[in-house]
Amino acid sequence: MIENKTIFITGGAGFIANTLIKNLIENNNIIVYDNFHRDTLSESGFINHPNLKVVKGDVLDKDLLISSMKNTDIVVHAAGIAGIDTVIKDPVRTMTVNMIGTANALEAARINGVKDRFIDFSTSEIFGSMAYKSTEEDNTVSGSAGEARWTYAVSKLAGEHLSHAYFAQFQLPTVTVRPFNVYGPGQTGEGAIQIFIKKALLNEDIYINGDGSQIRAWCFVDDFVDCLMSCLENPNAIGESFNLGNARAVITTLGLAQTVCRVLNSTSRILFRDQLSADIELRIPSVKKTEEVLGFKAKIDLEEGILKTAEYFRAKK
Repeated sequence: MIENKTIFITGGAGFIANTLIKNLIENNNIIVYDNFHRDTLSESGFINHPNLKVVKGDVLDKDLLISSMKNTDIVVHAAGIAGIDTVIKDPVRTMTVNMIGTANALEAARINGVKDRFIDFSTSEIFGSMAYKSTEEDNTVSGSAGEARWTYAVSKLAGEHLSHAYFAQFQLPTVTVRPFNVYGPGQTGEGAIQIFIKKALLNEDIYINGDGSQIRAWCFVDDFVDCLMSCLENPNAIGESFNLGNARAVITTLGLAQTVCRVLNSTSRILFRDQLSADIELRIPSVKKTEEVLGFKAKIDLEEGILKTAEYFRAKK
């Protein structure tokens, strides 16, 4: 149980951070640090909570980051640029924010003497285009230089290496998490499952990039945050990396679109178009380490998660 702590969350206006805030805000002080490029927080019900402080800032502003992080016990570094559309449009900013922003956050934590935990968000994409039951110790893979998808993956991997270096050199209590296709209420941006659900609720055409044979393991956000809480609390997590996902909720992209339509009784058509960039053909984690070290098992299956997510977006209409 985390109590009476000051918790600093970069990217704290995002949807994963908001689910984490829900778990922590009653018994802790939360500082959200975000430029509000994406915003789940403002409509979450927490924005006016007495235990919440908001700092509007960018992770590239190192001085503001350092001053805002004073007297912090825990840092969750969830800020970053993601989404293949965004990466294609602005690869320079993608790499700058993900690499220099992470370097700034780590240095701010070191300067401010963060003692309890520094959580760094990496990505499952570091395993390349064919990742089947990938373990935390597997080799990371990046494609050709200049290919948009690997621009993102390499920038997140650089941050992961730096987090481990801060643990080794400065004993900063870092933990790296690699999310595998997290979805759920409050999601913004370009996640496939929430786009499919929004379209299905309106009976609009659903577009799939490529032929739909890509295979993913989908993790509901509540499960992801339950595991994240273990990373914050369990002393055995320090200095480690963890795959956070649901290895049982596995489906092709076409199968996902069909399942969304079936579960939501939608008449949406499913159509295909060219891929935007190199794609991940197969992405399924091994979650053995999270189970053995953290005692974590995902609980929410795909259909239940779709219904919970659709309920959120239906209420927002």
